Amino acid sequence: MLSSPVRLIPRTIRLVHSPICNFSRSFMDLKVLLSSLNDFASLSLAESWDNVGLLVEPSPPHTVHTLFLTNDLTEEVMEEALQKKADLILSYHPPIFRPLKHITWKTWKERLVIQALENRVGIYSPHTAYDAAPQGVNSWLAKGLGVCTSRPIHPSKAPNYPTAGTHRVEFSVNCTEDLDKVISAVKEMADVSVTSFSTRTDDEEQTRISLNCSQEALIQVVAFLSQSRQFYQKTEILSLEKPLLLHTGMGRLCTLDESVSLATMIERIKRHLKLSHVRLALGVGRTLESPVKVVALCAGSGSTVLQGVEADLHLTGEMSHHDVLDAVSQGINVILCEHSNTERGFLSDLQDMLGAHLENKINIILSETDRDPLHVV
Repeated sequence: MLSSPVRLIPRTIRLVHSPICNFSRSFMDLKVLLSSLNDFASLSLAESWDNVGLLVEPSPPHTVHTLFLTNDLTEEVMEEALQKKADLILSYHPPIFRPLKHITWKTWKERLVIQALENRVGIYSPHTAYDAAPQGVNSWLAKGLGVCTSRPIHPSKAPNYPTAGTHRVEFSVNCTEDLDKVISAVKEMADVSVTSFSTRTDDEEQTRISLNCSQEALIQVVAFLSQSRQFYQKTEILSLEKPLLLHTGMGRLCTLDESVSLATMIERIKRHLKLSHVRLALGVGRTLESPVKVVALCAGSGSTVLQGVEADLHLTGEMSHHDVLDAVSQGINVILCEHSNTERGFLSDLQDMLGAHLENKINIILSETDRDPLHVV
């Protein structure tokens, strides 16, 4: 009964990898693909200090049949990408971060750029845009903790203001003459929009004026209003805030549905990250049997994000010695897993998510040589 299915399996594999099926797989123009990647996780979510987006672009037009995913683009990983005929490398960490003064064969990062251009391979990096995204690296890291609710430690803000302008100026006028004067003056100012509505204060009919303006126009508006004590004394200036984005931002503060011992949490993290060892600093007064209910985490290097966050456990890839001491002194346990070990496993999920997002139009493969440079000996 088993012989027939066994004979059929290799035939199925040969059909999937036949030239006919390969030709049926589509491709994407690089610019179209970049637009789709930005729809998946907007680069506007990245930190201001980061270097994200398309870092190396072959001369156009450039089509992408194979997208190659890696956490770090080393020379060994580049060799693998070229062997697998990648057209675009998505490197989570940007291989170009500081400005390059020359492109020679002298340093390994310069050699990466030369090889990419010579072989017509693009390089794209999302880095902290994927850290902040709701379906990104930190959300993946939180999956290893157990059933929990989580929220960003530092929520992201929308890239744009909900209305035109950065400030709102509001004041009231009592007569039509004053209203006409204000409207006439505002129309002469750039980056100012005006709305008005009737109000009643102390049985007196008034017109409420609301001006939306830019930071630069605010100076003009205030200068105009200061000419009239009647306007100026009743003026309210509001600074408009960009709205927070739901489930989006740096780090995650996770509250477990049920607390577990620190020892149990360690095993969960090791299993999720496929690690045999992690580094542990016990908080003052804590033991392996101490309960863990709240975990603050940040993939990669988490010192800045986790600093001052109250939790039973801080989980990240690396922290400075003194930041570990500070956390421990507050009774917070610290688990360090090495930088890229807290990120690399996300690429498997990313492969599936991008496949669905891009409607399987291109081939998406994971690097097999990418690994954390540090290991236990």
